[in-house]
Amino acid sequence: MVVYNFKKIGPVPSAGDMVDIVLTRTQRKTPTVIHPGYKISRIRSFYMRKVKFTQQTIQERLGNIVEQFPRLNDIHPFYADLMNILYDRDHYKLALGQINTAKGLIDSLSRDYIRLLKYGDSLYRCKQLKRAALGRMCTILKRQKAAFAYLEEVRKHLSRLPALDPHTRTLLVTGYPNVGKSSFMNKVTRANVDVQPYAFTTKSLFVGHMDHRYLRWQVIDTPGILDHPLDQRNTIEMQAITALAHLQCAVLYFVDASENCGYTVEQQCSLFKSIKPLFANKQLVLVVNKVDAQPWETLDPSKKSMIEALTSGSDCTLMTMSNVTEQGVMEVKSCACDKLLQARVDARVVGKKVDGVINRLQVFHPERRDGEEREAYIPESVERARRMGKVGGVGQGRKPKMSRKGYAVTKADLEEGEEGDVNMADGEARKTERDLMWENGGPGVYSMDYRKNYDLPDPEHKFDAIPEIMDGKNIADFIDPDIDAKLAALEAEEDQRIAELEANRMAEEPESDLDSEEEETVAEIRSRKLAMRQESRINRKQNTPVMPRQVRGRRKDKHDKAALDPKNIEEHLESVGVETKGILARGRKRDRSRGPKPADVGTDMDTSVDTAGMSKGAVKKMKKERAASAKREQSLARSHSRPREPSQVGLRDEDMAKKATKKDMAAKRSWAGFSGEGDHRKTVHLVKWMNTGKKRNGTHNKR
Repeated sequence: MVVYNFKKIGPVPSAGDMVDIVLTRTQRKTPTVIHPGYKISRIRSFYMRKVKFTQQTIQERLGNIVEQFPRLNDIHPFYADLMNILYDRDHYKLALGQINTAKGLIDSLSRDYIRLLKYGDSLYRCKQLKRAALGRMCTILKRQKAAFAYLEEVRKHLSRLPALDPHTRTLLVTGYPNVGKSSFMNKVTRANVDVQPYAFTTKSLFVGHMDHRYLRWQVIDTPGILDHPLDQRNTIEMQAITALAHLQCAVLYFVDASENCGYTVEQQCSLFKSIKPLFANKQLVLVVNKVDAQPWETLDPSKKSMIEALTSGSDCTLMTMSNVTEQGVMEVKSCACDKLLQARVDARVVGKKVDGVINRLQVFHPERRDGEEREAYIPESVERARRMGKVGGVGQGRKPKMSRKGYAVTKADLEEGEEGDVNMADGEARKTERDLMWENGGPGVYSMDYRKNYDLPDPEHKFDAIPEIMDGKNIADFIDPDIDAKLAALEAEEDQRIAELEANRMAEEPESDLDSEEEETVAEIRSRKLAMRQESRINRKQNTPVMPRQVRGRRKDKHDKAALDPKNIEEHLESVGVETKGILARGRKRDRSRGPKPADVGTDMDTSVDTAGMSKGAVKKMKKERAASAKREQSLARSHSRPREPSQVGLRDEDMAKKATKKDMAAKRSWAGFSGEGDHRKTVHLVKWMNTGKKRNGTHNKR
């Protein structure tokens, strides 16, 4: 598991890009239209919103930068020292501190200008205050140009660091440059570290992973270390020193016995002694490499004794290996892993958590219950298979034989000494389902019969067509052999009963009092009604305009016989047997008595109002108002749900009702989709090149 993932840190924009991001977002997310005619409170809130939104955007951006970068006091000491070596702790903290300080300055600046905007007395003054606030905020951001650039470079370098877990099982490879550290890592892990025949090929830490004893291990390849004081080591060497100082791991110190790396054995032993304090509380393996070029047995005795002296007095294991011939590579890996694993187990046993686990464990040691010797029992079938050479190891007499499952039987399947065809019906050789599959068509054709595995009291019932269901009987036992004949008799009886019922129903019908002519007339009327219904249904389906009631059925021209013509009405009614005497006169009388004519209204008004001494214009105006009032009263009388008085709708009087109506109309106008201050407008401006210069005849909208 990777504890620290520095690849999630977001990019850090430059100072100019940060200003563009903030101002563009403010322009997009806040209203853009304001007019001097608005209330001063609205103008103030408009510009206060601009300033506050800009401050919040800057605070969010700078806060994300400060939060995403790791804090050196909160992360693992290995990463803290590594960042100190690579980026300088003071410079790193100073850059983050400047960003945090800029965020605080912008917050205080925003509060001050919002306080000033509360007392702005005009649009111009509020606009200038907003402009000054945004300008000072952008100036503060531009002053952090160096901090933004430095943090972006740090982020890029952090994202390229290896995903190293300081708490997992780790093997650390160290030593002089060009002694075979990277080659060993490529052998035991899936990493692909560059290997070249010169010093300092590896300039940073590389991580590889491998499996040992069903556990995942990480192997760290460190840059080469030279033997000189600590303050004289460069950044590349200090990465290896940091890993040795802070990681709990097994250390593999490589020594080049052939001295092809360019450093003598004495120099390599001197480096081991100088960095030996870093090996405290770690499992140490001293690896003598390149024994293919200089075998360990033929090494100079003085050098051999010098190397062996390094392992005396400490828990250090001396091993030899060669990356070229791979001699001892796996042994070195296994030794280092086993030592580290044992040390981790011992550390956990010493801890307090192991007591709760040991108390739940109980170990039993079985004892003999009597003195009788009981030998292992081998079934006869196994003994017979051993004698035939079918089971057991090759050394126990079994004949090595390739599997023939899935293939057709050939002569190669014959046992020694047999002749002729293969007998698959041998009683001792039980056929498997695979054998049956190949005998019956192969995969996709053969289907296993699961009925042979049924556990029934009577084995003969396994392959019945229909298994038994209850009391030893199945469905076939409940079928009547004469079921078809009984069904035919039942259907014949049903037809006979239906015929008798219809005959009785016809005999019970009452006799009609009408003669034959009247019955024909009734039948004709019924047929015409049916035809009219069908015609009406067809007409409703047609997409034709609907005629008004005043015109519908009337005569349009001399060629059209209208349906409501008096003669047509009389002929139609007489054809259906309806008396037509006086029917038209009654219809005209009803039409005339529908309601009072306008002349009657005017007459009543003239008789009820005294118009003496009034001018003709005043009388005319009064008559007009009275007529309109009468019409309004008639229309309101037909509405039973409309409130009559202002008090019924919660209003005090007519004046308040008029104000409510006015506000209602204004609100309805706002619903019509007019643009507001939050909408962007692109108005037509006077373009300078279109409206300057000498005017000539013709249009001036383009050149």
